[in-house]
Amino acid sequence: MIEIQDKVFHLKGETYSYLLCVNDFGQPEQLHFGPPVRTEDFEGFLCRPGLGWGGSLLLKSGDTASCPDDKSLEWSGSGRGDYRESPLELLGSPTDLRFSSGEIVKTPPMECSLPQSHGGEESLKLTLSQRGLRVTLYYTPYETALTRRCVVENTGDTPVTLGKCMSYLVDIPGEFCMRSFHGGWIAEAHRRDTPVGEAKVVLESLTGASSHRCNPGFLLYEPGATEEAGRVFGFNLVYSGNHYASAQRSLQGLTRVMQGIHPANFRQVLAPGERFETPEAVLCCAAHGFGELSERMHRFVTDHIIPPCWRERPRPVLYNSWEGCGFRFNQRSLLDLAARAKKLGCELFVLDDGWFGARDNDQAGLGDYTVNRKKLPGGLEGLAGKLGLDFGLWFEPESVNSDSDLYRAHPDWVLRDEFEPIYGRNQLHLDLSRREVRDYIVENVTRILDSVPIRYVKWDMNRHSIALGARAHENVLGLYQVLDRIFTPRPEILLESCSSGGNRFDLGMLTFSPQIWCSDDTDPIERLSIQEGLSYLYPQSTFGAHVSAAPHAQTLRSTPLSTRGNVAFFGCLGYELDLKPLLPVERQEIEAQIAFYKQYREVFQFGAFRRTPTGWQVSRGGVTLCGVFHRLVHAAPGYERLRVWGLEPEKRYRVASLTQCIRVGQFGSLLKHVAPVNVNPNGALLRLADAHYTLKVPAEERILSGAALMAGMVLRPLFRGTGYEETQRTQGDFGSDIYIVTEVCV
Repeated sequence: MIEIQDKVFHLKGETYSYLLCVNDFGQPEQLHFGPPVRTEDFEGFLCRPGLGWGGSLLLKSGDTASCPDDKSLEWSGSGRGDYRESPLELLGSPTDLRFSSGEIVKTPPMECSLPQSHGGEESLKLTLSQRGLRVTLYYTPYETALTRRCVVENTGDTPVTLGKCMSYLVDIPGEFCMRSFHGGWIAEAHRRDTPVGEAKVVLESLTGASSHRCNPGFLLYEPGATEEAGRVFGFNLVYSGNHYASAQRSLQGLTRVMQGIHPANFRQVLAPGERFETPEAVLCCAAHGFGELSERMHRFVTDHIIPPCWRERPRPVLYNSWEGCGFRFNQRSLLDLAARAKKLGCELFVLDDGWFGARDNDQAGLGDYTVNRKKLPGGLEGLAGKLGLDFGLWFEPESVNSDSDLYRAHPDWVLRDEFEPIYGRNQLHLDLSRREVRDYIVENVTRILDSVPIRYVKWDMNRHSIALGARAHENVLGLYQVLDRIFTPRPEILLESCSSGGNRFDLGMLTFSPQIWCSDDTDPIERLSIQEGLSYLYPQSTFGAHVSAAPHAQTLRSTPLSTRGNVAFFGCLGYELDLKPLLPVERQEIEAQIAFYKQYREVFQFGAFRRTPTGWQVSRGGVTLCGVFHRLVHAAPGYERLRVWGLEPEKRYRVASLTQCIRVGQFGSLLKHVAPVNVNPNGALLRLADAHYTLKVPAEERILSGAALMAGMVLRPLFRGTGYEETQRTQGDFGSDIYIVTEVCV
């Protein structure tokens, strides 16, 4: 909802108010961004006294209230008295944009290829202008967040060159810390906290993608904020290329925040009459901590970013062939894996890399779309029809190997500069700004998709560092055009985006791809940090989360199969390992995992997510599922409490733990203390027992009030160094538990 009273503009959501005005000097000025308020509550703020001092520049001589440097602004010029960072730079010229008009309009679609949130019916349109230039700011309110974007138009008769153009600027009063999410390949989205002071804090990517180095989403929070208390603001960008965000606190206590396309090497020349649109940005706030902020961001992403066809639509349990066989497979081996996966309970079989061209390794074939008949003599048609499962397929359409038919025919289609090309993973990036390149990709991918019943596509991109200034932006626009042309007419195909794991986990990709592969790291202990980092801004229904073999290829760490499943439950569950060597006890455990996940799939994927002192929880439809996770165990462990968030204090709840298996082989030589015979820890007898027999830990079950569970239920003790007992949680390093909490009907 939007209200306009004279030059006061009030955007209202269910959970926030965003209030701004136009001051006496024609500048849009921020009044309030926070919990819902009434417009009239801010009447006293519409005429603020000035804070100008000796070093100030004044827009009106003698009037200290006209100092732009001390105002909480919505947009700012450069070279005209505001010494803080400006969101807009014209090469060689200052900017001094003043208010022209403000009106409520039907939310306009983007005129370029940038993706956009959906479902916003009306927007506030603020127009600012100066000689030869017009800037239009669009504000679109949703239930739990609002979006902002900017359009710059050359209204003069000579070209202008943009050196920088952000999607938004906002000045928020107060002292804040920034929570951002950084890392690299197999170590994405690790949380970092930085105080915001007079020294500017900058987040950025210059890889040509949103990058695993620095996710575009971030938070500002009051020092001391927790999951359940404190003021928190969330920001994100609907964009998949080079991005930039900054936060800086002024002497007067205003924290200036801005975000948009990275200005490094960015140049956009606007001829008379031309315009430039920025990506859409998302702003969100909460008065009660990180948990409330995440819940609101999750709701916005689910309702207004994810393609409508896949909004709260259950994702299938899949089996991906990559870690099971890599490039080495044939139709017979794939059908064998599919039969095993189906027996375990999987619903979708995904054929990963290696099905096309001369693709026997990562040095050849990329860019070609001819099915490799040596591996698949019956083609994709012969394979898909015999799987007994839905069929999914891997593509990497944005890149090319020099050893490929495509490159030999069109070496000029590669994105390049004046230097010798450099390779990443033996490949180069195609120039998606060229129509003929986009047409080639669309024609070949759609030909494959329409040739067999394909229900899922994994869209990969492993070639990074395409930071070629404005061409990098044009390349991202080209990608969006390709995705739109392929998948908008085929909404039933579940698209999962991937870029060396989570190198492109952003809202831009999520407008096409309902889920994204979080990381190539499938070690569940590493995934605790990765998935938790992403959870601050993205719902768990967007997380591709797989169970793989241990020791893990990324860490050489061995983890229990139960923990691998328990962590992957909090996302879109899949399995990615060789199924042939599985022991009978492992097959039984995976069957039980999949059955349990299917029973509670919608709770895991779409339930309200919270981070807890012991792990994670999700709640939906009267069911709460809690994960308790451990890294390294310690001798003589103390008591551990399960705190459940969001229950009714007076109601009664049943808490039951998920029954888990304990492999006898993990006890090694300790078995001689309980076995009737001396057991060789390396002998055939123990190996045989370990393959077929497990110790069952009885489920823990209690009935408690909501008040008691929210205060914390004392859990069964962990292993105490005195032998196996049924009344303890016999876990070593990297153990975990799942608890199911349901209301008891009295």
